[in-house]
Amino acid sequence: MLKILVVDESRERASEIGVGLIRAGYQVAAVLPSAIDLAMQVESVAPDVILIDTESPSRDTLEHLATLNRANPRPVLLFSRERDAAVIRSALRAGVAAYVAETVAPEKLASIVEVALVQFEQFQKLRQERDDASRKLAERVVIERAKGILMKTKGMDEDVAYHALRKLAMERGKRIADVAQGVLDSATLLL
Repeated sequence: MLKILVVDESRERASEIGVGLIRAGYQVAAVLPSAIDLAMQVESVAPDVILIDTESPSRDTLEHLATLNRANPRPVLLFSRERDAAVIRSALRAGVAAYVAETVAPEKLASIVEVALVQFEQFQKLRQERDDASRKLAERVVIERAKGILMKTKGMDEDVAYHALRKLAMERGKRIADVAQGVLDSATLLL
């Protein structure tokens, strides 16, 4: 059963949403009147999903969401009456998985939550792929620089330098990028 944290300044609306979520088979983990302590509440409640209902998301709310998205990402659904494209873009950049610019009937909550979950998972997968690609590129640069140092100082050709790094990595049980970084660190000390 998914735990959902509801943030809504209107107690009446929050109550309606809570009832709709429970009827849809979700657990309401907590209800907050604002996003001020959102990071702390997410830490203590550990919800699977965050649902925010507001007339218009404030800049503070979006900043709290962006901070949370960097440190402790969760699927976020934002229900708002605000239809301004700039506000919607800001919300999506802050990590909102689903922005719904209308009042939602309680019986539609389950499908919207499921869409937000899928959107969030796909975004997290893309983020992971990007991070992996960035890490691999950075490692490749380190390896290339270390090969260059070996080629220059030891008179090795490129293949021999690479194989020397690889052999040392295997002997030490380390990744080649870590060995290459060690070569760069040593070269910096000696120069």
